[in-house]
Amino acid sequence: MARRERVVRMSVEQPLWRALTAYRVLTMGYAVLLFVFARDKFERPWVAVGFLLFLAVWTLATLPRVANAAACTKRFLVADLTVALAGILLTPLADAHAQQIDGPTLPSIWTAGSVLAYAIKGGWRWAGFASSLVAVANIIERGEPSRDTFHNVLLVWVASIAIGYVVEVARASERTLARALEIEAATRERERLARDIHDGVLQVLAMVQRRGTALGGEAAELGRMAGEQEVALRTLVAGGLVPASRVSEDETQGAVVRVVDEPDELDEPGKVGEPGDGGPRDLRTLLAAYAGSRVTLSEPGAPVPLAPHAAKELAAAVGAALDNVRRHAGDGAQAWILVEDWPHEVIVTVRDDGPGIPEGRLAQAEGEGRLGVALSIRGRLRDIGGTAELISVPGQGTEVELKVPRGTRGKAGG
Repeated sequence: MARRERVVRMSVEQPLWRALTAYRVLTMGYAVLLFVFARDKFERPWVAVGFLLFLAVWTLATLPRVANAAACTKRFLVADLTVALAGILLTPLADAHAQQIDGPTLPSIWTAGSVLAYAIKGGWRWAGFASSLVAVANIIERGEPSRDTFHNVLLVWVASIAIGYVVEVARASERTLARALEIEAATRERERLARDIHDGVLQVLAMVQRRGTALGGEAAELGRMAGEQEVALRTLVAGGLVPASRVSEDETQGAVVRVVDEPDELDEPGKVGEPGDGGPRDLRTLLAAYAGSRVTLSEPGAPVPLAPHAAKELAAAVGAALDNVRRHAGDGAQAWILVEDWPHEVIVTVRDDGPGIPEGRLAQAEGEGRLGVALSIRGRLRDIGGTAELISVPGQGTEVELKVPRGTRGKAGG
């Protein structure tokens, strides 16, 4: 089934930039309104008018600069903070009584927007630097600062540092999440390759080893070499490391980018298509190839439709279970496949009359790199959202029950 790639961007700081943009506009308007309602109290109103006009033009002109982290450069941050500091220091010149009545400065709470830009861009250290300069400017402007002045300065200082710290933690969490997603994707791909290797290459090498040992002579040497390669390959499959890779980051705003698979089109429920047409597959046609003199297939009289990938993986898991029957129960063992079609799930049971599996043998086999059950059966079912349960009693055979929910498309690619 054809698939396409979709890019998913994750960035917790982008909403902060949007909020900062709105904050700057609103607080600019607030500073202008404060002057309008108190303009009669200013000794030099033309100083306030000049600064506020410049502040309005500067705020509107620099809105693109606070749209994301890349646009908000260090040079802009310095210039923006300079505007805020100049407004604070110009307040006594425009209103000489502002120092006595402890009134608002010309930029008022707009100044906090400059400090918050430092916090979002550079974290708590940048925020501490900017808020400290603002604190010094406020103390100088007041001359003899009051308790309210120290209270406001401390509030801005603590709030900006806290926001900067939260941004740093959020960025670290984003990188950790992106790395975990990459590891998960790489692990799933390695498991898929391991299943294919187990179903093909490892079984061929094992067969060459057995036949070569039985024939003797030069064939025995060939069998020995095949056995060594089988052991080496099993070790690689079982313990291969997930390669480290860099987390992709969008240079414009530090957004983590993850590429995921997405189906081109949805399967139409209730319609059983032919192989290759993208519609649901009849599970019975895939399992019919396993029926024979030693394998009995019991199936419903009606089609058992499943999504193509789910049907293929479920049939492959059944094939892996039958391979285990032939290898461990002997060529004379009898196997039965039972297909049950329920409203919400499909259940396929594979049972044999072999000697069963001794307790602890599966864990031992997995430790030796023999991953037939772990990958070829359970791994396949897990990837399509299903489950695999193995029940074995020594001397009474083995039963593998495979369950797949209705409508599953699987977690792996097609």
